Amino acid sequence: MIDFGFDKIALIGAVALIVLGPERLPRVARTVGHLLGKAQRYVSDVKAEVNRSIELEELKKMKGQFEDAARDVEQTVSSEINQTSAELSKSWADADPLSIENSGLHDGLQPPPGYKPPKKNWRLKRGAMPQWYKQRHGIRGRAQSGAARVARFRPPRGTA
Repeated sequence: MIDFGFDKIALIGAVALIVLGPERLPRVARTVGHLLGKAQRYVSDVKAEVNRSIELEELKKMKGQFEDAARDVEQTVSSEINQTSAELSKSWADADPLSIENSGLHDGLQPPPGYKPPKKNWRLKRGAMPQWYKQRHGIRGRAQSGAARVARFRPPRGTA
């Protein structure tokens, strides 16, 4: 930029005082000050925007590098897990003498003769107290609603 020293500014002020006159010089000086302030703010806004865009580009590059590193780590970990699980299943199959692959049976282990699986209704909620205990000690096996209990103990209508 142009270098303005004190002597150059004093020369410009003296010429402006002679050309504009003392009555219009303060108003012109205020207008020039406002215009210079606006210009400085505009330049600083442009600089800040350029700096933000440069930082944004750097952050995008850094984000890409982190994503690549994370992808590499994920691939490495998944390949190691797959390799380890394959080795573990192979060693487990080799060590288990009853496994299906080693025994030659394709339908799994056979139950002992005469074994019948218990009939279980998994949807039925079972209590902790066995049914035979309830029957022996006279504990009611079914719950009654309040209305059913009242109807049960209500005296018959014909007697009164």
